[in-house]
Amino acid sequence: MKKLLRIIGLAILALIAVVLVKTFTMSSKQVPAGSVETVNLPNDIYENLAGAIRYKTISFNEETEPDSTAFFGLHRYLEQTFPLTHSSLELEKINDYSLLYTWQGSDPSKKPIILMSHQDVVPVDEPTLNDWEAGPFSGKITANDIIGRGTMDDKGTLVAVMEAVELMLEQSFQPKRTIYLAFGHDEEVGGPNGAAAIAKHLKSKGVQAAMTLDEGGFVAEGLVPGTENPVAMINLAEKGFASFKLIVETNGGHSSAPPEENTIGMLAQAIVDLEGNQRPYKLVKPIDYQLEYLGPEMPFMQRMAFANPWLFKSLILEALNAHTTTAPTIVDGGVKNNVIPTVAEATINFRILPGETIATVQKHIEQTVSDKIKVEPVGFLTNPSPVSSVDSENFKILEQTIRDMYPDGIVVPGLVGGGTDARYFYEISDDVYRFYPIKLAPDSMERFHGIDEKISKENYKEIVEFAYHLIKRFN
Repeated sequence: MKKLLRIIGLAILALIAVVLVKTFTMSSKQVPAGSVETVNLPNDIYENLAGAIRYKTISFNEETEPDSTAFFGLHRYLEQTFPLTHSSLELEKINDYSLLYTWQGSDPSKKPIILMSHQDVVPVDEPTLNDWEAGPFSGKITANDIIGRGTMDDKGTLVAVMEAVELMLEQSFQPKRTIYLAFGHDEEVGGPNGAAAIAKHLKSKGVQAAMTLDEGGFVAEGLVPGTENPVAMINLAEKGFASFKLIVETNGGHSSAPPEENTIGMLAQAIVDLEGNQRPYKLVKPIDYQLEYLGPEMPFMQRMAFANPWLFKSLILEALNAHTTTAPTIVDGGVKNNVIPTVAEATINFRILPGETIATVQKHIEQTVSDKIKVEPVGFLTNPSPVSSVDSENFKILEQTIRDMYPDGIVVPGLVGGGTDARYFYEISDDVYRFYPIKLAPDSMERFHGIDEKISKENYKEIVEFAYHLIKRFN
């Protein structure tokens, strides 16, 4: 017995030793912060963004045609607001509404870069209009903010990139490598006619870019437990997106004599079964990068967990939502309160972790619910994207630019749970990243697609400066 206890004690000591060694040898991956040149921005940059907000370029759903008046009005506005950009860069319209600008570089041996944003915005719920500080399409400018739908997602970055290019043209800057500005028009409904068509067009021209940069990463302030420093999330990949319809069909009947298997009851059980059998949490790329970059900057206990994911994996992965998520989003069935319906349907949305696919998710559903329930994919579907490199020169330039602008910031690679237009550009780009320095804090997270969407003047100015510095550093 003593011998057994001694063995157990030695094993515990060995475990503690391994944990501590991994914790103390986990070194910072942050590059030293440098400096950036001062950028003198014109006084009208806030009004330029506000003007773009006033065009109701709304994407309602996949079936609704774009509002040509709104989109073409925005195009004319951009032409008037950024005259040098429109006289110096080549502009192509893809599928009428998407914009592709080409700023020709002087050195054809250098691979181009692609800077992305999107023109469209999500609708505003009519009952919430009175809850806004100002009208969602008024483009009101206050002492501190620009208010309106699209300030954060995603006209803020679009107009900021245009501001940076216009300023550089005023300064007679000539890029060595070609720069593409790719602004899709239907990102909020999957981007099939916008970004996907732009990528296809560039591929047909033989374009192979060094880097593509899109929305989907941000500067988190007060959102990461354990650090008060801003955390700059460069997302290397995104989860897949798929919705499946569960369909129950029965003979129905009168509510006074319900059958043993009720149509809606069967559907409800299927939803419960799916929610009760979630897909497993997994440590996959780029989640492991997130631990490596964030861990060394954390207090001891969190650092210990991040340094030893083999021991604390479940806690960490749950906190990072590192699994394929399951979310019932639509339920439909029944026509009268005393009639058991013959058909009931539910739509379940999944955000798919890298390593899984649309096919594996469908198989999971079919194995989980009753075989009496039909399972059909519905709407827009896409598999998880590939994962871009953290070792390339492209990442290093992006990383250094962020560190120089935010010396107290922590740069962390990651995975975005939502979808972006960037997914279409892996085939024509060595690396695809998602980051613009939009600052998000606990009180601003809900403004995305929500009430009172707005961006501070200070933060908007930083986005313009970031685009300016990044273009120069890639040239």
